[in-house]
Amino acid sequence: MKCRRCGQEAEVEIRSHHTAFCRECFFVYFKRQVQRAIKDWQMLRKQERILVAVSGGKDSLTLWDVLLDLGYDATGLFVDLKIDGFSEKAKEKIEAFAQSRKAKLIIVDLEKEGIPIPKVMKHTGKEPCSVCGQVKRYYFNHIAYTQRFHVLATGHNLDDETSRLLANLLRWQMFYLVDQGPVLPPANRLVKKVKPLYRLTEYEIAAYAFLKGIDYFAERCPFSQGATFLKYKHYMNLLEYDFPGTKLDFYQGFLKKMKPFLTPLQKEEAPIAHLCPQCGYPTLAPVCGICRLKEEIKKAGI
Repeated sequence: MKCRRCGQEAEVEIRSHHTAFCRECFFVYFKRQVQRAIKDWQMLRKQERILVAVSGGKDSLTLWDVLLDLGYDATGLFVDLKIDGFSEKAKEKIEAFAQSRKAKLIIVDLEKEGIPIPKVMKHTGKEPCSVCGQVKRYYFNHIAYTQRFHVLATGHNLDDETSRLLANLLRWQMFYLVDQGPVLPPANRLVKKVKPLYRLTEYEIAAYAFLKGIDYFAERCPFSQGATFLKYKHYMNLLEYDFPGTKLDFYQGFLKKMKPFLTPLQKEEAPIAHLCPQCGYPTLAPVCGICRLKEEIKKAGI
């Protein structure tokens, strides 16, 4: 198979676009997809300070790599969950990447914060991904605002977005559908959130990371076994295999044909929050969930 762009031998086939690319042309294609996402949704500007949420996996490190290559002022943020045999390996990959790119990195140590994930799970008994997501969202948003970043960028890809959209549509969860999209505008001490990789699949991101030589952490979190989002990804992959292009058509269709009708509901659906008296984070409760959690674990002496 020949590269569509230059005619040389292709290394990466993109079935959804009925095309293939050699290594260098694939890099061009990949970055253009990111640039198109940024332009279409006015995600970023070169003069802005961008905080990139990084986990050590292929998606977040690839996003950080591309933004740096495109000339953005991108700082990485890693929330160290303190999961034995997992978090330290991810941290090593992130620190090595930051050093190789001479990039700025912020690390939040949950042990020092008093809420390492294993202790939190033991105390709450809640579903692991839910607890972890709540804690990470708090620190992503809190660090972005308190350290004066203009934008928070995450490595959510097309697979993530379509599986989430499928789940929300099957249950008609309007509150979540209202907020779903490549950009979440700033509000009440929360900076703008963007997803520059939303046009690209996990396969394309994995290919980019491999060909670019990005040394990422490939192990799955030991607490993610049985997570429902993995099932939705599986079903979307089955559809994509039989009908290439389904994921992009599904998501783009939502953004073009349904999202405009949901946008006016954002202000109506969003409950009014106030600021936590202890940390200043927006919350509906008298004290935010993370501050309450810290206090509960401290009292429990776990």
